[in-house]
Amino acid sequence: MPVRSAAASKKQVSLGFASRLAFLRAQHEALLTRPNPLDPAWSNGVYARHGHPVLTAAHTPLFWRYDLNPKTNPFLLERLGINAVFNSGALEVDGKILLVARVEGADRKSFFAVAESDNGVDNFRFWDYPVVMPETADPDVNVYDLRLVRHEDGWIYGLFCTERKDPKAPPGDLSTATAQCGIARTRDLVKWERLPDLKTASPQQRNVVLHPEFVRGQYAFYTRPQDDFIQAGSGGGIGWGLSKRMNPAVIAKETVIEQRAYHTIKELKNGEGPAPIKTAQGWLHLAHGVRGCAAGLRYVLYTYLSDLKEPWKVTRQPGGYFIGPEGEERIGDVSNVVFSNGWVARASGEVLIYYASSDTRLHVATSSVDRLLDYTLNTPADAQRSAACVQQRIRLIRKNLAL
Repeated sequence: MPVRSAAASKKQVSLGFASRLAFLRAQHEALLTRPNPLDPAWSNGVYARHGHPVLTAAHTPLFWRYDLNPKTNPFLLERLGINAVFNSGALEVDGKILLVARVEGADRKSFFAVAESDNGVDNFRFWDYPVVMPETADPDVNVYDLRLVRHEDGWIYGLFCTERKDPKAPPGDLSTATAQCGIARTRDLVKWERLPDLKTASPQQRNVVLHPEFVRGQYAFYTRPQDDFIQAGSGGGIGWGLSKRMNPAVIAKETVIEQRAYHTIKELKNGEGPAPIKTAQGWLHLAHGVRGCAAGLRYVLYTYLSDLKEPWKVTRQPGGYFIGPEGEERIGDVSNVVFSNGWVARASGEVLIYYASSDTRLHVATSSVDRLLDYTLNTPADAQRSAACVQQRIRLIRKNLAL
């Protein structure tokens, strides 16, 4: 939204109810209808970023935040504030792009809500009501980061992180939590059926993704086993496991198929993003990697490819990161972070990549299946050592100077 001067803000506050409501509606409509062109300065040939976020806290409907009755809210104050809109699952339905976003209220609780767009890059509007996600017998304290998967069994599944206070925490410890994979399914993104949480042998689970096809007649999952709520510990890496059914989903054995590695972009943690895209060359994956730095944790995105018939076998892994936070994306509630749990491969070959920055806002970058495969197949793997990386670059320089 445009920056207003202090004088303009003061005038806006002093407006009467009707005038202030008209002002808010005009500002909101201007934001929702703002075009979102590509920013050519942000293109590296693999993808191009669009200039504006597609969803922010300000995109949420006014009637979610304000009591619009002048009798009960004469000053037209915000009653239920929204802090951020970010990590979003994505799906194409009847030619429209639907995002199931993580919406975080001013009270720190997250919930899911559907936003819809005709073109997938701008003019997103939230449906009137947030998602009503059923609870299990052990109610969630917080839910977030839903991955949408249209499975070949005919259901649309939503897999998300369900967070609860650790019942084993000592008295007074309000920071210890448990994370597991919540599972729900739907036909229309309106009515959801909650299934039991995923069961694995790992103490905690995050970033679990359902493979869109059966594998050897079973449901297949990408997992991220970890020892506690924050640290990967002895777990870490992107795991793989099979379950005979979804209700309940039980993985008897997890195998880490995508390892963490010292002094790389995924040294501390890594996890699957959205469900992989099926291509003629294999399954195309988008994942996030986490490393430590002086400013804290830095989250970036990377790609890899796995075998078409045996998806648990990684066949290509470019070195370095695919998307990292740039400019204003570096700043937010959790700075220096990009994260994705949603992308859409369209029939035209275009790929819309939805990624959040710094746990605050949601962006879109556009690419194509062909470009992403070219990048993933032909970008050199991480050479592991500085000297080897120099030789890698020298080979590229010599090739170019010989042209």
